[in-house]
Amino acid sequence: MTSTNDTIRLTTAQAIIRWLSNQYIEIDGEELRLCGGGFGIFGHGNVTCLGEALNGVKEALPLYRGQNEQSMGFAAAGYAKTWLRQRFMFCTASAGPGTANLLTAAALAHANRLPMLLLCGDTFLTRLPDPVLQQLENYNDPTFGVNDAFKPVTRFWDRITHPAQVIQSLPAAIATLLDPADCGPAFLGLPQDVQGWTYDYPAVFFEKKVHRIRRQSPDEAEIADAVACLSKAKRPMIIAGGGVQYSRAVAELTAFAETHQIPVVETIAGRANMLASHALNIGPIGVTGSDSANAIAEKADVIVAVGTRLQDFTTGSWTAFAKDAQFISVNAARHDAAKHMSLTVVGDAKLGLTALTQALDYRAPADWVSLAQDERASWDAYVADNVSIGNRPNSYAQAIGVVNDLVDPRDRVVAAAGGLPAEVTANWRTLDIGTVDVEFGFSCMGYEIAGAWGARIAQAQREPDRDTITFCGDGSYMMLNSDIYSSVLSDKKMIVLVLDNGGFAVINKLQNNTGNESFNNLYEDCPTIAAPFAVDFTAHAAAMGATSERVANPTELAEAFKRAQASDKTYVIVMDVDPYEGWTTEGHAWWEVGTPHITEDETVRAAHLDWESSREKQRRGV
Repeated sequence: MTSTNDTIRLTTAQAIIRWLSNQYIEIDGEELRLCGGGFGIFGHGNVTCLGEALNGVKEALPLYRGQNEQSMGFAAAGYAKTWLRQRFMFCTASAGPGTANLLTAAALAHANRLPMLLLCGDTFLTRLPDPVLQQLENYNDPTFGVNDAFKPVTRFWDRITHPAQVIQSLPAAIATLLDPADCGPAFLGLPQDVQGWTYDYPAVFFEKKVHRIRRQSPDEAEIADAVACLSKAKRPMIIAGGGVQYSRAVAELTAFAETHQIPVVETIAGRANMLASHALNIGPIGVTGSDSANAIAEKADVIVAVGTRLQDFTTGSWTAFAKDAQFISVNAARHDAAKHMSLTVVGDAKLGLTALTQALDYRAPADWVSLAQDERASWDAYVADNVSIGNRPNSYAQAIGVVNDLVDPRDRVVAAAGGLPAEVTANWRTLDIGTVDVEFGFSCMGYEIAGAWGARIAQAQREPDRDTITFCGDGSYMMLNSDIYSSVLSDKKMIVLVLDNGGFAVINKLQNNTGNESFNNLYEDCPTIAAPFAVDFTAHAAAMGATSERVANPTELAEAFKRAQASDKTYVIVMDVDPYEGWTTEGHAWWEVGTPHITEDETVRAAHLDWESSREKQRRGV
């Protein structure tokens, strides 16, 4: 055993990487490295010291070369989601613009409560060479720079100003990444000179450590209050969020629902908590939801919200529920559990649901369950018609239906921004648990491809024979597509469906729905574009090494998808869809958006009044 007096001299960068490589986690009885590796783009701010340290552990902590720092962060988020927050990746970027490019990815991880470690170059601590390349000079505060911008979008932030500091800072960062309540990105600013400074570190600091994610037991009094409330419910409902999966509490959710016969609806992050065929799965809720879930939500008198932060797309900007409905919120995070005057059950979802199941002697009224199931049957019939081929122009829903019919139940589906998150959430029928990743916490264009790459890296470690399939609009493709190249380089096959509607069609739809004429969203409606033309996405994807083809309709899409499944490398399929026809028109709850209170356009004024007419249903909770 190493003596506490033994030391080892290392640079700051070497110490960080050596410590990371010796952190493990126990998952299903197997010990795995907690950090799955990293994504990196080197520059003068991280190549000489951090790069030297990473080169020494390239087998233990594989470094994937990124094409864009923002997409690296998206890939890290996709990786963490696939591993249910049990493992993470780091991202390293150079000082200045390289690090600044990670801001959006950090915000995505923060909004989605995902672990991500950011190791970013910083200006020289000594300031002797100031001002250096890419340094921002703040005249009244020389310590204030680009890296400080990460403070509001990270859960843990530190600047390493001395080599000894990592002894305290690294465990604190990892504790944040593994905390069920505070999980989110951790940022370490690494001044370029400090990275290379040496220190005699205690050797025991680098011994192997096995981590476990904490499960906080709920308070007995809070369980008792929740049981007392739920026992009186006439129309109870469960909202199942993403926290159910992160807690690995799917079995407990199902047992709770079945034991007490309570209908379940899913949030966007909670999609794939239950199979589509489960008798108590009433569908997705909210703005991107289903008529079935929203119909029972507005009638429910007691709502058990499990592992959800109750975002506006879930709550219909808080119009989806009766104003006097009582919420019971089971959540590891006190902040989320206390929303809208909920009865709080602060604690782990698995333990909380188990405690509620055992303490509650209750079954929901049969007529309420029957009503919910009838609503779901009607919604299923609508979806079946909505995804059917031949009754209208090419649509997102038709493409989703084609893929849904052909995938393996364990294939992973990814979507993120534009119209596709709503269309996937509403129309996708879950075939197996935990197989859907719709990033709508921050709704980042560009996550579709980059996040899918990260998801595929994780999937290849557990289920290498399955596919990662991403639905991507043409707008998101143009925003960030370079990880098609990354996936081919790293031999991490994805299937990418590019559905081209000629611009930002879903925002054009919102523009029109609020009375505005089409402007600057579809290419054909941009006054600064004299002669609009379509991008040759197949040629572009092929130029990055992918196999690609264009199809004319959903029938051809089905055959192309089969070829993609048989392929051993990234496969891109492009299909045009109509920007106006074919949207899923049912299932939507009200959503609050800002509309002009004063306008000379009568159409816009009428739309404003119509939009505001639903505000009377909005709960005034806190």
